[in-house]
Amino acid sequence: MSVTSVDKDADHLALTLVADFAAPVERLWQLWADPRQLERWWGPPGYPATVEEHDLTAGGGVAYFMTGPEGEQYRGWWRITSVDPPAFLEFVDGFADQEGKPQDDMPVTTARVRLTARDGGTRMELRSVFDSREQMEQLVDMGMVEGLRQAVGQIDALLTG
Repeated sequence: MSVTSVDKDADHLALTLVADFAAPVERLWQLWADPRQLERWWGPPGYPATVEEHDLTAGGGVAYFMTGPEGEQYRGWWRITSVDPPAFLEFVDGFADQEGKPQDDMPVTTARVRLTARDGGTRMELRSVFDSREQMEQLVDMGMVEGLRQAVGQIDALLTG
């Protein structure tokens, strides 16, 4: 598995996942930029993602749902705030109801993805910043850490397949 660390920083309300891959930055970028490739790893195993909308430009967005083993659907959305292909992507990430509308009663995070060339491959840093300690704990309790670790852990198979 390429995930080298997951650091929960309660003082800075941040969760940072670091992973190293034996592929160039441009190839890792495609895993974010191509909705069909994003679908193959964004959900953890057993919860595949289906991307319904995908616009990785500032002001654009992504709408998706993950389907669980019993057919249940969990919807989410991104609002893209900044993008600098193939090295950087920032978005607000939230939950949606069954109609795809943002759920105001659920936490949102600001996610920052940085891809940098390193040792002949690429380091991916995915940093999620929370609005409050309570929101951070709520998402951690919902399985965010393990879900991210498992989802990113699927990338190696995509790079070799």
